[in-house]
Amino acid sequence: MQVILLADVERLGKKGESVKVAKGYARNYLIPKQLALVDTPANRRTHANMQKVEKVRLSKQKREAEIVAAQLERVSLTAVVQAGEDDKLFGSVTSKDVADLLLREGFEIDKRKILLEEPIKRLGVYAVAVKVHPELEANIKIWVVRE
Repeated sequence: MQVILLADVERLGKKGESVKVAKGYARNYLIPKQLALVDTPANRRTHANMQKVEKVRLSKQKREAEIVAAQLERVSLTAVVQAGEDDKLFGSVTSKDVADLLLREGFEIDKRKILLEEPIKRLGVYAVAVKVHPELEANIKIWVVRE
C-alpha cells in the first residue's frame, strides 16, 4: 500500500515522501496516528495544500523571530552578584538567571534556548547567544557586576 507520510517516521521515511508499506501497518498504525495518508490523487492534492499552508506559517514565524532577534540584539543585561577575591563569583550566572533577566526586560525566552556553554563564574562582560528560531540566533550582552 502506498502512503504519503505526514511526519518523519523512523526507519520508514521523511515527511512528504510517498512510501510503500504493509496494509496492516498503514491501517492499524500510520493512518490512525495521523502519520500518513493513503496515496491517492485527492490526498496528494490535500497534502500539497497542507504543505503550502505550512510553508506560509513557517515563513511568518521566521519573520516574527527576526523582529525579536533584532530587539534582543539591542538588549544589554546587568547581573548583580556577590563576588569574592579575584573577581570570582559566589555561585554562578546560569541560563535560568539570564532567562529571568530577560523576563524583567519583557522577553519571555525559555532557558533551554539560551546557549550558554557553561555557567558564568567571573565578573565581566559576556556575549550570550539566544536561539529565537531553528535558523536564527541573537546575541545579547550581559554585564556581570559586583553587588
